[in-house]
Amino acid sequence: MNVLLMIAAALSGLTFLIHTFLGGREIAVPLLRAPDLEPVPKYVSYYCWHIATIVLAAMAAMYGLAALYPQSWELGWMATGLALAFCFLGLALPPLKKQSYKAMPQGWLFLPIALLGIAGGV
Repeated sequence: MNVLLMIAAALSGLTFLIHTFLGGREIAVPLLRAPDLEPVPKYVSYYCWHIATIVLAAMAAMYGLAALYPQSWELGWMATGLALAFCFLGLALPPLKKQSYKAMPQGWLFLPIALLGIAGGV
């Protein structure tokens, strides 16, 4: 078993849980309750929320499979590519939009996952 990829799987799973349960309460519920949003942007954003949920669960599964089955190494690199992309986006967006990392910490969640994916794949 690749321990580094299994830790990446666990962190990805934790990120999935944070997104689903804490983020759902903080982001998705207020989004749906926002009276000033038109239905199309509201429900497209909600749809995107669920896409993120699915991708986070898939990342955890990809890392887990790559950790347990070395012949599935491509899954680990795919999950690492996603983690890197989400990390870079999450670290670039707050300063570009004049927001704080305290308000938008998501990019930092993906940094250790990406680093573990890289280290586990080498």
